[in-house]
Amino acid sequence: MTLIGGWVAQRTGDRRHLVLGFAAGLMLGVVAFDLLPEALHQAPEEVHGVPQALLMFAAGFLAIHIVERAVAIHRGHEEEYAEHSHGHRHSHGGSAEQDRDRSHGHNHSHGRSRTDAERHQGVGLTAAMALVGHSVMDGFAIGAAFQAGTTVGTVVAIAVVAHDFADGFNTYTITRLYGNNKRRALALLAADALAPVTGAAITLLFTISEHLLGLYLGFFAGFLLYLATSDILPEAHSPHPSRTTLLCTLAGVGFMWLVIGFAS
Repeated sequence: MTLIGGWVAQRTGDRRHLVLGFAAGLMLGVVAFDLLPEALHQAPEEVHGVPQALLMFAAGFLAIHIVERAVAIHRGHEEEYAEHSHGHRHSHGGSAEQDRDRSHGHNHSHGRSRTDAERHQGVGLTAAMALVGHSVMDGFAIGAAFQAGTTVGTVVAIAVVAHDFADGFNTYTITRLYGNNKRRALALLAADALAPVTGAAITLLFTISEHLLGLYLGFFAGFLLYLATSDILPEAHSPHPSRTTLLCTLAGVGFMWLVIGFAS
């Protein structure tokens, strides 16, 4: 699935937003219907009135947010959105001096983007390696979830597979966005495809206690929720803000509800 995402990134299919919308729905369904209930069941102890599993849920969400800000995973996308909104500001009325200021800021932004692309290929590599790193954690999550039970393992695997499409797409896109060549982008894409297998294999070496497993599932739920809401959904809606994308997200949530219901 990761390799398919990278392949689509090279061809930029016009229906990609529908796949991403559906993938986000699958991930939201896993978090709401399976990961959080299972985490609360296995780690219900409270710290200052809050279950430990929910504290780990918040920690997982914040951890991936901090990591993404640190390595600028979304930097290219944010610049694209900023230019888009900047263009809308130009359409409003204002003084000639204000227009000149806006024009100067716009040109300065483009210049800075070109400089980043030329001088900071390492930013793209760091961001792509961060994606590879969290793909290892995706695989680890599958292995850990199967230790909790076949149902949990199955739905987590489905969510990870759906998410890996976006992972592959982003790994290739981000690497190329910062001026790295195609060979380097394909090498990182291959690493990202192997990473979940590596993560799952690690869990074969030891058994995780029930309490630690509950804490980890809570952490991974926050991690997955962040990716769905702050990464995949904005990317799905930015090029094609449509009702069809929203319906695909709802279909993903509904599908995961059915899967969990049949697997229970």
